[in-house]
Amino acid sequence: MSETGIDTMTAKKKNQVMIADDETHVRKYIRAIMERMNSEVIGEATDGREAVEMFAQLKPNVLLLDINMPVKSGKTVLSEIMARFPKAFVIMLTSLVDPETVEDCIALGASGYIRKDVPMDEMQSIIRKCWMNYKALRMAAET
Repeated sequence: MSETGIDTMTAKKKNQVMIADDETHVRKYIRAIMERMNSEVIGEATDGREAVEMFAQLKPNVLLLDINMPVKSGKTVLSEIMARFPKAFVIMLTSLVDPETVEDCIALGASGYIRKDVPMDEMQSIIRKCWMNYKALRMAAET
């Protein structure tokens, strides 16, 4: 793991990230964090329907998805994406931690969740930890 990137295996090629959140300031904050982590934000969706369509078109390495999206909820978006792309790496974003909803999202295939109000360094740490766990599970499944 590099200090700036999510994964040293992709250090030569930046991770391609998509952000799905209806709040502009949250997208800007997440973009800044991902760029600091040497990742490239290739798409930003502002509602659930747009998120599903954009994900299918762009196929990013990382999706940061708001749980409370307009048009389609983040949970619905996650379900639809995981049905089509079962190996997708998705981290849910939330303003308030509702344990039941978070558990539902993990059961649907999310690799983790992050509160939107955590400091930048902590958010980077959580993203890295989720990425490491995701990669370890993928490797274990392939053996």
